[in-house]
Amino acid sequence: MHDAIIQHEPIPSELIAPLTERTFDAGQAGELGQAFAEDGYVLLRGALDRDDVLAAREEVFGRLHAVREIASPPGDGIATGESQRAEVETDLGEFWRSVSGGSALRHVSHGSRLAEIMSTLFDEPACPHDLMYLRPATVGSATRLHYDFPFFARNAPRIDTAWIPLGDVPVSDGPLVIIEGSQHFHDLIDPIRSIDYASDSADALVQQAAYDGQNALAPLTLVRGRGVRFLTTNFKAGDVMVFSGFTMHGSLDNHSPLGRVRLSTDVRYQTVAAGTDDERYFGRNPTGSAGGGYGAMRGAKPLTEPW
Repeated sequence: MHDAIIQHEPIPSELIAPLTERTFDAGQAGELGQAFAEDGYVLLRGALDRDDVLAAREEVFGRLHAVREIASPPGDGIATGESQRAEVETDLGEFWRSVSGGSALRHVSHGSRLAEIMSTLFDEPACPHDLMYLRPATVGSATRLHYDFPFFARNAPRIDTAWIPLGDVPVSDGPLVIIEGSQHFHDLIDPIRSIDYASDSADALVQQAAYDGQNALAPLTLVRGRGVRFLTTNFKAGDVMVFSGFTMHGSLDNHSPLGRVRLSTDVRYQTVAAGTDDERYFGRNPTGSAGGGYGAMRGAKPLTEPW
């Protein structure tokens, strides 16, 4: 993984390691649950049907090809550097909602296979949030390190993220990265836990809780100081990465030499028993943390605009 870069800094080989790989077997729920508790994540290789995942990729990139952002053939995911999205679509939020609601995509993200996986990890019936974060990341883009819990905490005591690469995503294309052992960084986690999100879930509050302390240091400085490593891999279509709300993560920089857009989606799951009355994440038009629904997401912006 010599080509791993984070926030414009190459990661030295001694500070990066591969994620532990597992396969999904519902009959080994106890083993998977133990691994999840110990590591803060499980990487399940080939857990989803590869053809289904590639169909979702074609569907999403086909919509972006129609607004001249993705070159032909769409499945290759090569950015054109141009966009007619604002000229073709009168409502960019509604456009992104419709892309995020595509039938092939939802078959992967909200279908029975992923529900089985997540219910197995929860050890009880689990359901996905209706709001889904679809991320086409162009060359030069990246997501800063953060914890997920502040965004989704309110009524559900546990919310886990299923991160799905929609296609093969080599390290050069900026895949997900987690910080080894970060589920034990109590100096960062305890302040997050202390907030009463049921009383105050304002976007400014949750953004600060999720990002600020985690980015007080540059990523390389943070990792060196805690004696841990970055964990990532070359992902393949069909893989699923599940991690907890208290696993620090972000993405590597996309520096694809082909100009390829890294396409992935992350869907949050919680127990069915926790209920679905959080209007931020459930319903036909969930508002999201920022209150603007799909229109407030990065994906609603043309690919020509910076993150």
